[in-house]
Amino acid sequence: MEGRMSTNVHVVTHPLAQHKLTLMRRADAPTAEFRQLAREIAMLMLYDLTRDLPLTEQEIETPLARMKAPVLAGKKLCLVPILRAGLGLVDAMLELVPSARVGHIGIYRDPSTLDAVEYYLKVPEDVSACLVIVVDPMLATGNSACAAIRRLKDLGVENIRFACLLSAPEGIAALTAEHPDVPIYTIAVDERLNDHAYIVPGLGDAGDRLFGTK
Repeated sequence: MEGRMSTNVHVVTHPLAQHKLTLMRRADAPTAEFRQLAREIAMLMLYDLTRDLPLTEQEIETPLARMKAPVLAGKKLCLVPILRAGLGLVDAMLELVPSARVGHIGIYRDPSTLDAVEYYLKVPEDVSACLVIVVDPMLATGNSACAAIRRLKDLGVENIRFACLLSAPEGIAALTAEHPDVPIYTIAVDERLNDHAYIVPGLGDAGDRLFGTK
């Protein structure tokens, strides 16, 4: 399911993920379809994001016999969407890992400076003991992702992964430069950013398309 373009960037090449992203890119995709595709693609991404989670054995009893069977071991997962667009992916991920904890970071991009401005932060008290997956549909300039990860590191989090649908080379460069220890999982790496810091060819504003606000 996974291909690598560098040691830090993991491109999810599964045919279903690539197909669904193409459907999401279409300008005529209605909000309901866009939202459903986002949920489906989020589940596919989570398989790659968690494929190396450690396992241990637990003794259980089946209807026929006792056995030692594999179960997840180690730290709990914590999903941290960057508001608001990240919310469109997290609910689907929770269907696969319903025991995961959820934090929220509210960040908006200043339209004049493109700087990331934080307006909300709420995470579990023991977030530093979790594997944290930061979720945002788009990695454009990288400013929001860098700011969110910086705040989590300030709280003592050491094991962080970043998940997005689309990324731009500029965003990858910025995130890799500031946080070289954070793997980036993405469905596609697009060509560039335009003058308004939108990913080209992209899929438009993910938040607006998810919530029907434009």
